[in-house]
Amino acid sequence: MELRKSLGLTVDLNTTEDGNSFIIEQRLPAGFRYTELDVVKLSSTGDGIGIDKLEDGTIEIVVVPYSIPGDRVKAKIYKRLEHYSLADFEEVISGGPARDDSLVKCKYFTQCAGCQLQMLPYEQQLRHKREVIVRAYKNFCSVSDGIIPEVGDTIASPLEYGYRTKLTPHFDVPRKGHVPADTPIGFTKKGRSYVIDIEECPIATPAINEVYKEERIRVRDNISSYKRGATLLFRESMEMDGTTDGTKKSVCIDSKDTVTEYVNRYRFKYPAGDFFQCNSSVLPRVTEYVNSQLQLPLSNDEYKSIPAPKYLVDAYCGSGLFSINCSQSVEEVIGVEISQKSVSCATSNAQENKVANAEFVLGDAAKIRTPSNETSMILDPPRKGCDSNFLNQLLDYLPRRIVYVSCNVHTQARDLGYILNDPRGSNYYVNSVRGFDFFPQTHHVESVAVLTLRTR
Repeated sequence: MELRKSLGLTVDLNTTEDGNSFIIEQRLPAGFRYTELDVVKLSSTGDGIGIDKLEDGTIEIVVVPYSIPGDRVKAKIYKRLEHYSLADFEEVISGGPARDDSLVKCKYFTQCAGCQLQMLPYEQQLRHKREVIVRAYKNFCSVSDGIIPEVGDTIASPLEYGYRTKLTPHFDVPRKGHVPADTPIGFTKKGRSYVIDIEECPIATPAINEVYKEERIRVRDNISSYKRGATLLFRESMEMDGTTDGTKKSVCIDSKDTVTEYVNRYRFKYPAGDFFQCNSSVLPRVTEYVNSQLQLPLSNDEYKSIPAPKYLVDAYCGSGLFSINCSQSVEEVIGVEISQKSVSCATSNAQENKVANAEFVLGDAAKIRTPSNETSMILDPPRKGCDSNFLNQLLDYLPRRIVYVSCNVHTQARDLGYILNDPRGSNYYVNSVRGFDFFPQTHHVESVAVLTLRTR
């Protein structure tokens, strides 16, 4: 898509339909240049978009990280792509009305690639993330006006810092020669491929930061034994005890260790290296919201008296987070996974929580045999979204309600367009779309879309 077609910048920078980055690289002849420019937009990746007015009267669109609309910044342009250039942030010449640098809690902010929005007040972050969802549906969901309802306000995370229950710092070592004892251990520098040394991450939990400091010492004491770089794993685990807040926290550093997590009144166990949402503070809000959407009566004009579906199919069920939390709202739950390890984990979690109406199966949604007219389906796919094979199975089955939870709103919007534009799915009504903030201080936003089938 042509970026210059509108200075309104309706296209999300460096994001393709599947949410991956594209780069068409053309090095600047001189390697780089310094410039001062005004930032006019904030992209879905959390980077500022500036307009650089050149001496010949033309303009250049420049992506400047750690900047927000209203800022005038000094930047160093280091790479030209097909329709815009990339720049390093150098300094703020004058801040925009929303900028508040007193909010920044990390000394590596403007260097580390992890956070983008620490200078933005949290309410403004939530508004921006809502706008990201609005733009995603405008650009990637090809449906008629009025089909997608007004996007709801983004639901906040109870914790703005100290929320990440998983951290994966890494380090590189030279392929040949001496390995320095002070090898950087941390995270990737913004816009580059090398690691910068970072001894603490303020969005990680305090327990993780304490263990991380100890592991940094251990790794450096043994750095000569590493033949290549490595990624470290830190995953917080908790158990109920008699302390003030009722929990005792530990940190797992081996991917095969078993992590314990509590969400609402349920206890979940899973291998530390497996996927599980890593902001425990917001999980009760998300699971309760999804559960409430499953219980919505079929309330359009034709079906006022029909109750909510009584069966639930949880596609991409993982270790059973939604299946178990929503089990009391339906008569029967069937969780579907392509991983036998996940099926075993979910089955064990259901048994431990005494959830008797949940079954977990290996395979795909084609195996589901509950009456589609009485069935809701939760979709919670990876970032790439649902593939066409799965979506066609869904459209052949036609569950009465769909609750689509996504960590990539761009692929979610694409998938809803696929469903709604197919003749089989044309009778789906989009009840709502809204975001949940799993990762404050970053550009990431989760989105939940709810669809109901009006007629057969």
